[in-house]
Amino acid sequence: MGLLYLLLATLAWSFVGVLVKAASGMVDSTIITFARFSIGALFLGLFLYARHGHVKVRAGLKWVWIGAFGKSCNYFFENIALSIGYSYGNIIVPPIQTVVLLFVSVLLLKDRMTGRGWTAAALCLAGVLLISWNGQSLSMLSGGSGMITLMFVLAGAGAAIHVISQKMLIKDLDTGNMNFSTFFIASLLMALPIPVLGEGFVGTPANGWAWFSLLALGAITGLSFYWFAESLRRVTFPVVIIVSNLTVLFGILWSYLIFNDPITSYIIVGALIFIAGMVILNMPGKKAAVQNKPRAGGRTDG
Repeated sequence: MGLLYLLLATLAWSFVGVLVKAASGMVDSTIITFARFSIGALFLGLFLYARHGHVKVRAGLKWVWIGAFGKSCNYFFENIALSIGYSYGNIIVPPIQTVVLLFVSVLLLKDRMTGRGWTAAALCLAGVLLISWNGQSLSMLSGGSGMITLMFVLAGAGAAIHVISQKMLIKDLDTGNMNFSTFFIASLLMALPIPVLGEGFVGTPANGWAWFSLLALGAITGLSFYWFAESLRRVTFPVVIIVSNLTVLFGILWSYLIFNDPITSYIIVGALIFIAGMVILNMPGKKAAVQNKPRAGGRTDG
C-alpha cells in the first residue's frame, strides 16, 4: 500500500506541467495559481474534516504566512513560465529548490557542507544549466528563454521558503493542518492580484480539458502531501528517493505525448544529471551532505 501511495504522488506531480499548460489555454496564470490553492484547500479541508471531524486555519502563526508567501511565489512564477514555455519546464524547480536550501544552510544557518553536499549542488546546477541552455544561441538565452528560466528560478526560491516554513512549523502543527493553513492563506494572497493582473478567460470558457485541469491541479495540491507522507511511513527511504525522482522523467514523457514538446538530448542528459545530484544528496550514508552546527542549548537544527 505504501508503494501505491508513493506512485500516486509521483504520477500526480508529473502531470502538473501538462495540466497547467492545458489550463493556460482558458485562463491566465494568476487565476490558475488561485485555483490551485483554493481548490486544493477545499479538497484538503474536506479530507481532514472527514478524517478528524474538524479543520482549523492557524492564521496566527508567523511561519504559516511566510510559507504561504513562498508557496504563492512558487506556483505563480511556475505557472507563468509553463504558460509561455514548454510543459516540461517545471522539472528544473526541484533542483533549484535543493540548491537554494543548501546555500541557506551554509550562509544563514552557518552549517558546514560536506564534499557530498557540494557534489550534489554542482550536479543539480549543471543539470539545470544544461536544460536551460538546450543547445540554443546566446541571443536566444538572453531573450525569452532566459526569462522563462528566471521565472523557474524564482519558483524554486519560493518553494525553498515553503520548505523552511514547514521545518519551523512541524513542532506546532501536523502535516495536514500545516498544509491546509498554508494553502488557505495562499489562496487569499493570490486572490488579491486578480483584479489587477487577472485577464479572465483568455480562451473559450467551454473548454472541458481546461476545467478538468484546474480541478486536477487543485486535487494534486490538496491530496498529494497525504499520499507522500503515508509512503514515507511504509516504504524504505532509498525507494522513496528513487521513485519520487521519476516525476522528472514522467513529466518529460507526458509533455512529449500530450503536447508533442520537443525533447532534445540536452533535456534528457540534464535531467539525469540533476536527478543524480538529488539522489546523492538524499541517500542515507555515514556522513550527511550538510553537517549541522550545534545551536545554543545543545539543539541541532537540520
